[in-house]
Amino acid sequence: MVPALTRFCPVPGANARLYLRPMGLLPVTAAPGAWALAGGRFAFSLAELIVRDGPAIHRILAPVPEILSWGRNAGSAVAERLETLLAALTAPRPPLAGLSLDRPRLMAVLNVTPDSFSDGGTFLDPGAAIIRGDVLRAAGADLIDVGGESTRPGAAPVPAEEELRRVRPVIAALAARGARLSVDTRHAAVMAGSLAAGASLINDITGLAGDPESLPLLAARNAPVVLMHMQGEPGTMQDTPRYIDAALDVYDWLEARVAACRAAGIPLANIAVDPGIGFGKSVNHNLECLRHLSLFHGLGMALLVGVSRKRFIAALSRDEPPMERLPGTLAAGLEAAAQGAQILRIHDVEAFAQARAVWEGLHPAA
Repeated sequence: MVPALTRFCPVPGANARLYLRPMGLLPVTAAPGAWALAGGRFAFSLAELIVRDGPAIHRILAPVPEILSWGRNAGSAVAERLETLLAALTAPRPPLAGLSLDRPRLMAVLNVTPDSFSDGGTFLDPGAAIIRGDVLRAAGADLIDVGGESTRPGAAPVPAEEELRRVRPVIAALAARGARLSVDTRHAAVMAGSLAAGASLINDITGLAGDPESLPLLAARNAPVVLMHMQGEPGTMQDTPRYIDAALDVYDWLEARVAACRAAGIPLANIAVDPGIGFGKSVNHNLECLRHLSLFHGLGMALLVGVSRKRFIAALSRDEPPMERLPGTLAAGLEAAAQGAQILRIHDVEAFAQARAVWEGLHPAA
């Protein structure tokens, strides 16, 4: 029994929530005996133990073996929860939609919309979008995320029929060229049409909670999905976002959505999670989630992070317009990679591919 941990929380309440946040990440080659984070290139032997018991949130940093010892002394339920979290944090991630996750993968944004926040209208024409897709692949995109509905703050919803009309020809043409594609949609009809056209991954800002047909559809199609967190709707999500603890609230919501997917018959290997930077979150909420990204590996699946050209970058800097936010995007994206994020959703593929090459040189895999 560890005195510091005993004083911290000798016996969590029956309804307490426990979390583990890996800390002090080191190269696996330099940390023998440590736990590899998601089976990747970083390892940890320290963790922040977080106990959320009603309105109280307690945190303490300790070596992982001491946390496990504390858990065994706190009772079988606590011990089992900690062992489950540690297993989820360390399990190697299988390929997602046929894409190996042995390096940070680049998901390129391709908006076929008239009103997206950074490039609205530029690629609305299918021909222009297809050419753009070819450019993104040549620049190093591992996956192209095609979206037909803008979900920027204040955006109006788009009928599913119009959204599918925008994305289907682009997906079909790029799939015929051998591109790996996802579709950014919250509508089951668009998901179905996009899968039929050649998409291999669904990227849903509502975490499959926005359309009651989406869960059974993806279970029946055995289709992989990215579950993103969003507070509210795009039109109003930035009005008054509120959290008790942004990172933990997002984690709890995502955990519940993963459970809903599993109950519907979607296997764990077909699920990735995204904390939804910029979706119903203030600047500080975004920063809290980014600082705590290693926490989200406790959900046991691939982690996708999208920071590209987001408003919080300008808010922390000089209020630059979206097209001038590349340096901040690179800084936030590489921080996400340093916390083990497996997929980075980006606009500027060529710049990120170069940054990734240097980052991988500095952080070689085992």
